[in-house]
Amino acid sequence: MIQSLSRNVAHVDQRQLLARRPSAWARGDYAAAGNALQRVAEELCESVNLCQDEAVLDVAAGSFHAALGAARRWCDVTAIEQVSDLTRRGPQRVEAASAGVRVVDADAEALPFADQGFDVVLSAFGAMFAPDQERAASEMVRVCRRGGRVGLSSWTPQGFIGQLFVTVERHAPEASSGLAPFAWGTVPRLEQLFGAYGTLAVTRRNVVLRAATPAEWVDRLSADHLPLSRAFTQLDTLRRKTLRGELLELVTRFNGTRGGTMQVNAEYLEAVITRR
Repeated sequence: MIQSLSRNVAHVDQRQLLARRPSAWARGDYAAAGNALQRVAEELCESVNLCQDEAVLDVAAGSFHAALGAARRWCDVTAIEQVSDLTRRGPQRVEAASAGVRVVDADAEALPFADQGFDVVLSAFGAMFAPDQERAASEMVRVCRRGGRVGLSSWTPQGFIGQLFVTVERHAPEASSGLAPFAWGTVPRLEQLFGAYGTLAVTRRNVVLRAATPAEWVDRLSADHLPLSRAFTQLDTLRRKTLRGELLELVTRFNGTRGGTMQVNAEYLEAVITRR
């Protein structure tokens, strides 16, 4: 049975919880997602209708897909990430800089920019992992000009990635960023966070995750996603086998193809807030 988040989960203070846990998932470090996140970022850039020379900010930029999408649309792009994440993102940072993106070491909860300094503020699977959700949302709105747009892509709690977190949390909570971030993938929570600031338009979308086989995808995730790989090494043989089995079962439940290959629709909520 698919588990979901209650509306009140996001009000739990997650700061100490997230501070103890690795931030790889929170920064878009989805080694097993392939090019899926690039497609999401391109879709988000289209939905906010970026125009040439607009000032764009990508918050919690991760692998810089949204920032690069905006740069390809001839925008003036700034991307922020925490310094601890940028130190292990050398190649992505070089690629972003070569595309003209300014990269700033900063926190989503304390953006070092003037009020209304950007035409568009984006975040693809990044700001949703901020420990203080209200502060991150208000900061994104603060730096967006009146009449500008805030564009978000957030995993839904009932979708594949949300349920992946449920599974990992159950067996290895130290490898997960918790479940509260997925409230950003619900309309009620977005209304709480952004409704007072502007008009909210949401679209439920899917991005396809592909692999040769479900087992190959699960093994790649457990090897390449550092917090999960550490968790696997810390679990005893039986618990490790149980977690891998449940991950395979999850992929099988969401798998949309036959013949042994993997083609999973990972649901996310795309939101565009037009600031008043």
